[in-house]
Amino acid sequence: MPNTAPITDVLNQSPPFEDVDLFALDRPLMEAVAANGGGKDDAKSLSEFGRQWGSAAMAQRGRVANENTPKLKTYDQRGFRSDQVEFHPAYHELMAHSAHAGIHNSTWNDKGEAAGGASEVLRAARFYIVSQVETGHLCPITMTRAAVGALATDPALRAKVMPVLGTKSYDPSFAPWWEKRGMTMGMGMTERQGGTDVRANITRAVKDGDAYRITGHKWFMSAPMCDAFLVLAQADGGLTCFFMPRFQPDGSVNAIHFQRLKDKLGNRSNASSEVIFENAYALRLGEEGRGIATIIQMVSLTRQDCAIASVGLMRSGLAHALHHARYRSVFQKHLADQPLMKSVLADMALHVEASTALVMRLCRSFDRAPLDKSEAAYMRLLTPVVKYWTCKSAPPFLYEAMECMGGNGYVEEGILARHYRESPVNAIWEGSGNVMCLDVLRALSREADAASAVLQTLASQTRGLPGAGEAIAFISKSFRSPDAERVARLAVEKLSLVAAAAALNEVSPPHAELFASTRLDGAHGNMYGAVDLAPEQMTKLLDRALPA
Repeated sequence: MPNTAPITDVLNQSPPFEDVDLFALDRPLMEAVAANGGGKDDAKSLSEFGRQWGSAAMAQRGRVANENTPKLKTYDQRGFRSDQVEFHPAYHELMAHSAHAGIHNSTWNDKGEAAGGASEVLRAARFYIVSQVETGHLCPITMTRAAVGALATDPALRAKVMPVLGTKSYDPSFAPWWEKRGMTMGMGMTERQGGTDVRANITRAVKDGDAYRITGHKWFMSAPMCDAFLVLAQADGGLTCFFMPRFQPDGSVNAIHFQRLKDKLGNRSNASSEVIFENAYALRLGEEGRGIATIIQMVSLTRQDCAIASVGLMRSGLAHALHHARYRSVFQKHLADQPLMKSVLADMALHVEASTALVMRLCRSFDRAPLDKSEAAYMRLLTPVVKYWTCKSAPPFLYEAMECMGGNGYVEEGILARHYRESPVNAIWEGSGNVMCLDVLRALSREADAASAVLQTLASQTRGLPGAGEAIAFISKSFRSPDAERVARLAVEKLSLVAAAAALNEVSPPHAELFASTRLDGAHGNMYGAVDLAPEQMTKLLDRALPA
């Protein structure tokens, strides 16, 4: 019988996926947090946080902040240089909520030392949840948190900064950092002639009493609205790291002149800039000539967040696709009940579950590294591995999630188009895929015994899983080869799969076996759903991913 509903009626559409608990609806996340140090009280707190960020109000803020992009105000109305970045109020609201939750500083105590316990894991869970709603504002959040690691090289400066940086207040006012309720920090490393090769930097730093004056440029200056930046410049002793505030000690605006904001594919709510320094005031951070060694302490933490955010984006893509498929009827059946679609969604759920277990296991190593040499070795070797795999996985995964929703996934009114545009930046920022592979090779050459011990531990943790032994043998052989760089991508990908299987084995052994059988034991299909999963396996995976 033909449908006689008025043409203005909206039929067969899924309701918005909002006003939900982004923690309690995510069983793989809940179990991964618990397996890596989170307790019952932590779960309650994270559930409250999940409800806050799963609200329709937060989703609205994320949309509006991306539709109303930042604007550079180079001069004020009287013609004075100001170099300010203007944001929509929704962006400031997102920043305030993230700061109030301590996502920018909760892994440090009030002295700027590691907070210990499961602080990295618990912060990562919040970062993962927030990334499902709006990722752009997390750029200054992650850099502020990571900058404290580099500030450890100058305890006196860190002691001055932490009383402001250590608060849970967000203060967007344009004022000297020492006059504010809270502060954020950015970073400037790359120059147009060098890019990743920061040793090719030509920006110069000249000593001026206890400070330095810096002249030069940065091709990418992340989050130019921040109160201070860590920048690299050439001093007499070589490439050096500097702390550069927006205001000079006398309260005048520092000579940090923004040339333009980058017109980016995604990450639109966040500002990225090109900048010129014209005799800008800065303080040395660390020894002259030790700039890379100083700032790398920041970079390892931002790489960690790139991985967490990528998995958060994939989780959001899966949740929206699965939610839609459970409501959308096609050919007299819900999409989620169609065998082909169910296979695709279940395969995607397995990937997200393993990725979630892996990033939480990595964060546990950050928690325990100060007191455990084996965890420190895991952290150093696996950080670039995990970043490589998760960040490379996100764009094709999100494309598949868009396809699950059809045209509804492709239009800008939905969140998946934004996620898809957002996802490539995590693979590019803080070291591309090739750089991650080279960092793995560097870790293997510098700390061969420690790296070998990590591989042995992974072999033990995956013993009996399909294909794991063969994968470990291939990894060991490839990394010992004199031609290791040529096959580094394949070896690093295999290592990431083994590490994911090991991490998942701590959380859900049946799904670790399923993951290993579809990823390590023979070739996984090039497309999601190109696997042979039993109906009961698919149902269990989807119920864990998002309770029906």
